Amino acid sequence: MKNIQIKAKDFFEMLKLKGASMWEIFAQMIDGEEKELIFLDENDDVLFHYTLPKTLEQLLEEQKIFAKEYAEKLSQVN
Repeated sequence: MKNIQIKAKDFFEMLKLKGASMWEIFAQMIDGEEKELIFLDENDDVLFHYTLPKTLEQLLEEQKIFAKEYAEKLSQVN
């Protein structure tokens, strides 16, 4: 598995500037090799990890699960 380190702040700023979603960027990174994305803060401390799946189909399934869980968490806040 390949490890890729990403500065979280820069990554999310880039998404805003491009008007893209993280899922679109993740889809572009899929090439049949599993990758671990390691998101870092400004001090290079690990914020979180995400294992990018090998296929677009798997990514789309994970996106659905994420959206459902995110919606559930938001409904608990309100």
